[in-house]
Amino acid sequence: MWFDESRLDNEAALGQWDLALRDLAESGARVRRQAQEAAAATTEAAARFNLENRPRAVIAAGPDSRLLRAVLEPWCPVPFVAWPAPMLPGWAGSLDLVVMLAPEGSDRGSASAVAEAVRRGCQVVVACPAGSMVFEHAAGRWTTHLPTTTKDQLATAVVMLDFLDRISLGPSADPDQVADALDQVAIESSPLLDLSANPAKMLAIALADSNPLVWGGSVLAARAARRVAESIRRATGRSAIAGDAEHLLPILEATAPRDMFADPFESGAAERRPMLLVLDDGADEALVREQRGQLQAAAAVVGVRVETVSTQANHEVARYASLALSGRYAAEYLRVGLVPD
Repeated sequence: MWFDESRLDNEAALGQWDLALRDLAESGARVRRQAQEAAAATTEAAARFNLENRPRAVIAAGPDSRLLRAVLEPWCPVPFVAWPAPMLPGWAGSLDLVVMLAPEGSDRGSASAVAEAVRRGCQVVVACPAGSMVFEHAAGRWTTHLPTTTKDQLATAVVMLDFLDRISLGPSADPDQVADALDQVAIESSPLLDLSANPAKMLAIALADSNPLVWGGSVLAARAARRVAESIRRATGRSAIAGDAEHLLPILEATAPRDMFADPFESGAAERRPMLLVLDDGADEALVREQRGQLQAAAAVVGVRVETVSTQANHEVARYASLALSGRYAAEYLRVGLVPD
């Protein structure tokens, strides 16, 4: 495969991937629509919840629990644990709140975990489609159902986070702000904008001849980095690594310095080198600044290219959504530009 950047401004080439690009463009609309459809149930559930009698702990169950952990772990006023296994920790009981995201509602492990929560008498809040397998297994006296109609993990998570915000167990997660941040990325990364004005297309060009190392400094930026690396792997079949600074530094330090006199047409000269992709959500903690500086310095020593994706969104969930979607757009444009050799 080789990368033909002219395809990124070619209407016919972009048309072949119209459905995938349209799906990305509709991310904000899905969040907004899902929040509106669940608004009545969310308001009713929050009104029933006793704010003075907080749970002993909050357990995010199911395979989609990691996103909730990234948002809630630094903020939740009670002990919080993410438990992606198809069961619950042994200590979970009637004093604890179990929350679950099940965008598709058909995962057997999620159904098993929520059924166990019901058996143990836990308070349960589950966001899933009505009538799904998870919905059926979650039925119980202490269960609250937040109805969803989309398979979008982020839209489902925003519904749950909005509920947790209303009962003072999570940070602000205004669905409109998240949707606005996604809409802004869709506008800036539109296929209708040419290379000179489209940051996602420019990032795709930078990624084309490299093995990306994706890094985010904050907990949520690191989570977005994993989603971006996954998108790049799916789009290209190439390696793309997301990790902490301590995991990426050895790769940069072991990279051979760039030979500026190498013949690009000589056999083996065009081997893909690492590229450092920094996802910047505005986190300004001393540790984040230090790690970013270490990575950028190591990259400079060996001549590794550094690209930065940043966001101006108002709060942390919106910033996460913006960074993740920006990376997914770049991965999709990378897919558009790759053609058989």
